[in-house]
Amino acid sequence: MDDIVVGIDVGTTKVCTLVARVEQDDSLRIMGVGIEPSEGIRKGVIVDLAAASQSIARSVAQAEQTSGLKIDSALVSLAGAHVASVNSRGVVAVSGHTVEESDVERAMDSARGVAIPNSREVIHVIQRGFSLDGEDGIHQPIGMHGYRLEVESHVITAATATAENLRQAVGAAGVQVAQFVLNPLASAEVVLTDTERNMGAVVCDIGGGTTDLAIYVNGDVWHTMVLAVGGNHITQDIAHGLRLPLNHAEEAKKQHGHALQSEVGMDETFNIQPFGEEGPIRMSRKDLAHIIEARVEEMFDLALQEIKRSGYDGLLPAGMILTGGTSLLPGIRQLASKVLGMPVRTAQPEKLLGLADKLNSPAYSTSVGLLTWAAAMQALPLQDHRPKKSTKQQKGDGENWNTVKNLFKRLLP
Repeated sequence: MDDIVVGIDVGTTKVCTLVARVEQDDSLRIMGVGIEPSEGIRKGVIVDLAAASQSIARSVAQAEQTSGLKIDSALVSLAGAHVASVNSRGVVAVSGHTVEESDVERAMDSARGVAIPNSREVIHVIQRGFSLDGEDGIHQPIGMHGYRLEVESHVITAATATAENLRQAVGAAGVQVAQFVLNPLASAEVVLTDTERNMGAVVCDIGGGTTDLAIYVNGDVWHTMVLAVGGNHITQDIAHGLRLPLNHAEEAKKQHGHALQSEVGMDETFNIQPFGEEGPIRMSRKDLAHIIEARVEEMFDLALQEIKRSGYDGLLPAGMILTGGTSLLPGIRQLASKVLGMPVRTAQPEKLLGLADKLNSPAYSTSVGLLTWAAAMQALPLQDHRPKKSTKQQKGDGENWNTVKNLFKRLLP
């Protein structure tokens, strides 16, 4: 069963549990799918442990039923405004004047030693590049001659209490969390091409409660950020502006919404029943688009501010790759390109086999990305930019770890 991978995407609007088998040609065959509405989760954070646990348990039970397999452990998505990141450098002396694997591990351990408050835990430590005796831009230093090895890494942390609540919610469903994976990093595994990853691009995953950003330059993650705004905020604006119940506002957004008011005709209308009305009334679709455009423009303004704050806004010739359920909104790609001043494309999982009909949508990029990430952690030969286990994980893995070290360049705690 080593070729079976499991991911649980715990989002603000849905919980999606996927079970897949990695085929000989490296494709993913979806064997089990469990999709349930989320309860007890707001802006990516658990606010009702019991309700969240029940949603996860129902999703897991569905995936077990459709796959015929018992789920014991899984990779789990993580988001929320509590997520933070910092860049860190680790420096060590090369013991034998020729860089060995042990020197690289010591350098990464040094980078991981950045001061983290007790209230936070490390989720990812991702290497960005090496420097040997002051020579930058080295991707693989093993075997090179030198005296001083430096590694630049990107350290992603989360609030310990929030991560522990999520761990307990998943555990209550009888599943052990093998690893947390930040939403945009999981999404990037299935929506980002190698060319975009190397040229410089930003992945933007817009879910129901959060907008998750990850900036890739020279093949590695350089910056990550989670904004506490998403598709649910658009729905709330519609409900407030048109005086609708939230479920009617969500339906209006999905059925008639558009992110660009200029693209909607003056005579386009639809039926809706606001508060206080005995029956449906005709509503202008242009009025709906006006509300949506204002909120979406604000969301991308916030994203642009964060990109500029990172200092890497001039290193993104490939632009933005837009994904997540909210990216299905008509006109959102054009509005994003206008606000950001860069190329924007919408992406979704592709080349899936098996029970994949529902999953060919941007809404499931994180879910499928978790499977790809899980396959890499099992040392299955998908692609060479997948995650690599940390020193702590190496100690119990024996010979399998040697295979992983040769295959992957990314470090996970």
